[in-house]
Amino acid sequence: MSNMGTLLLLAAEAHSEMAEGAAEGGFGLNIDLFETNLINLAILIGILFYFGRKVLSNILNERRSNIETVIHEAEGRLKEAQIALSQAQEQLTQAQAEAQRIRKTAEENAQTAKTALLERAAQDVERLKQTAAADLNTETERAIAQLRQRVVALALQKVESQLKGGIADDAQQILIDRSIAQLGGGV
Repeated sequence: MSNMGTLLLLAAEAHSEMAEGAAEGGFGLNIDLFETNLINLAILIGILFYFGRKVLSNILNERRSNIETVIHEAEGRLKEAQIALSQAQEQLTQAQAEAQRIRKTAEENAQTAKTALLERAAQDVERLKQTAAADLNTETERAIAQLRQRVVALALQKVESQLKGGIADDAQQILIDRSIAQLGGGV
């Protein structure tokens, strides 16, 4: 209100000067430009201050409320971002734990598969050894059987050739006795 009082004081002074000029000889004109501009400027500033204060106050209050609204919105977004960050970190931790579990399971499965393959390979090798041994035994028996047949065939050929060449009577008797002894009917 002191500014208002100053304005009124300036207006009163201007009025008193006008009254003095009128008392001296009527209506007077003040030629001093500096003094008249100063009075006009004071009046203009007073009017602007009186009416502009409300407008300026309203603009500043509106600006302040806009800034407060923006700050509250930014704080809300910050809280949402912090919550989202917290959730993302939790999901990352869960994903890492899941990845570790999957890796461990895969290693265990690989070890189990490796052990099973080694056991199966050992069984296959053992089976192949047994098959090879059986085949060898079969081949050996077949070879022995062929050799026996060959020996028998050769012996028969020799006997036939001796028979054709003639066997002495004593040799024939010995041969017959041996054959009968082998058959179990000894004389």
